[in-house]
Amino acid sequence: MELKNLAFLSGQSEETGAVGAIAYSHPGERFHGSLIQDFELLVLIICESDEVASKVGHYKYGDLRYQIMYANRHELRSSVITGDNDNMMQCLIEGEIIWEVDGAISALRDELSTFSQELREQKLLHEFASFLRMYVESKRYIQEGHVVDAYYNVLEALGNWARIVLIEQGIYPDHAVWTHVQSLDRALWKLYQELTVSSETLEQRVELVLLACEFSVMSKMSESSGLLLRVLGSRKEPWSMDELVHHPQLRFVAKDLPLVLRKLVFRSLVKESPGWPSLIGGEGREIRYWIES
Repeated sequence: MELKNLAFLSGQSEETGAVGAIAYSHPGERFHGSLIQDFELLVLIICESDEVASKVGHYKYGDLRYQIMYANRHELRSSVITGDNDNMMQCLIEGEIIWEVDGAISALRDELSTFSQELREQKLLHEFASFLRMYVESKRYIQEGHVVDAYYNVLEALGNWARIVLIEQGIYPDHAVWTHVQSLDRALWKLYQELTVSSETLEQRVELVLLACEFSVMSKMSESSGLLLRVLGSRKEPWSMDELVHHPQLRFVAKDLPLVLRKLVFRSLVKESPGWPSLIGGEGREIRYWIES
């Protein structure tokens, strides 16, 4: 069936004010346990307005079973950076653009294929922030004797570390991350094996990897936080925490930003100015952040 002739596309688009649609086709003879692969067709409709929330619908068109996903541009851009929606990303990367307004979808796909500097910096900061959170959580769990939880978190941290390695090589880490890392970073691959298949006790394996992660945090902090450091240096006045988490270039990492910022302060890469009057009143003074120019 010719995808461009499917009548439902225009009707759905007019109702939602869409700016484009992508179709990802996959034969549905077998059930694969995936929202994409269990349908013959996935249609991703991209809307301009941020008021359009993500939603999913399942439909039939004759004998064709298909799924429609709706997302606004901000959600799509966020998924490109965070990689937290595999279905959306697979459709964006491998699907067919049915139609678009002003080439917006094509531009994003071009940015993905070339892995632009802006996208690379955003992706790097996100992976580093996630790595730091997983590392800190694992360290806390191991100190409290929750070894299995510590193992899970440090395994996630290694995954973030692996994606950082790919980003540094100019590779967008969309899938098969460890397959790439196996040839690009033998030391990290060996560390992954030490954690997953070593004969040491689970606690010993976790502690070994945590030591390696501590060194990684130290060595990669400045480069991985380049985007945040540039925002901090973009004006003379110190920044409040609230200003930073709502900054348009940092929204995708807002939940982990306080942790990253405090780590940068601890390592003297960022300065703090605890002398600003608090907006909420009382005797407290607001801490603000800046870097030396």
